[in-house]
Amino acid sequence: MLSVNLEAKKTVDLMIEKAEELNLAVENLENGSTIIDAGVNVTGSFKAGEMYTKVCLGGLAEVGISIPGDLSKTLALPAVKIKTDFPSISTLGSQKAGWSVSVGDFFALGSGPARALALKPAETYEEIGYKDEADLAILTLEADTLPGVEVTEAIAQDCGVDPENVYLLVAPTSSLVGSIQISGRVVENGTYKMLEALHFDVNKVKYAAGIAPIAPVDTDGLKAMGKTNDAVLFGGRTFYYIESEEGDDIKSIAEKLPSSAADGYGKPFYEVFKEANFDFYQIDKGMFAPAEVVINDLRTGEVFREGYVNIELLEKSFGF
Repeated sequence: MLSVNLEAKKTVDLMIEKAEELNLAVENLENGSTIIDAGVNVTGSFKAGEMYTKVCLGGLAEVGISIPGDLSKTLALPAVKIKTDFPSISTLGSQKAGWSVSVGDFFALGSGPARALALKPAETYEEIGYKDEADLAILTLEADTLPGVEVTEAIAQDCGVDPENVYLLVAPTSSLVGSIQISGRVVENGTYKMLEALHFDVNKVKYAAGIAPIAPVDTDGLKAMGKTNDAVLFGGRTFYYIESEEGDDIKSIAEKLPSSAADGYGKPFYEVFKEANFDFYQIDKGMFAPAEVVINDLRTGEVFREGYVNIELLEKSFGF
């Protein structure tokens, strides 16, 4: 079976090798763990954002940036493009922000291949039938500070690897790489909603692609979180190729999948987040979805298109 950690390691090695030209900083801790700073004390870069996103996806996707990505005649922004032939493993088995890393005073949302070793959360891996068994662990952290030895050792223990085989990539939400990698979740948001809200077997999704605008960088972390999520909720366009079975209602899945189908739709995410007392768990799971969805049923040949790009809400969110 494919190893998301070993596949992602190919990209991590390149990031370390080309750190200077990518505007990254690499630090080796005293226990041998490697920290790659992609935006805390450095500026990062577009290419670093591409590579960081590919690592999040377990190395099982092609990631690129389109400049500009035309959403309408009045709004054109750089956009992240994702293509994957392993949708369930790359998005839910790796990219999903399913690990809340909390050690001492350090807290971060963890995404990436190491989750498939620690099984964070276990139910996701039961649903998709996947587990990695690599001897190294790679995790991407959405955080404003860099982790220390205690964090890497806790992660090593959870993953069952030696600390010197732990690689942590860190980027704040309020950074260029942060904006890029969150827009790069455009495909994942759809598979996440299929599984978590619509209870659909995502292993039937055989191929997937998506594109989403990159939100302008905001130095306020909470506002940056709002803008980056809105890039997908109001600007993300996705394409899913599903091998259905007799009895699957793919038309209904398509109708329910876009963000506009959620009850809380209609406000920038920051406003919704604030009303929920900045607690993700109080927000309707259906909100975390792409704006527009196209599904090709590979069994019947039918194609369903639902949702729409909401330029008005994007401009409001981004402050245009």
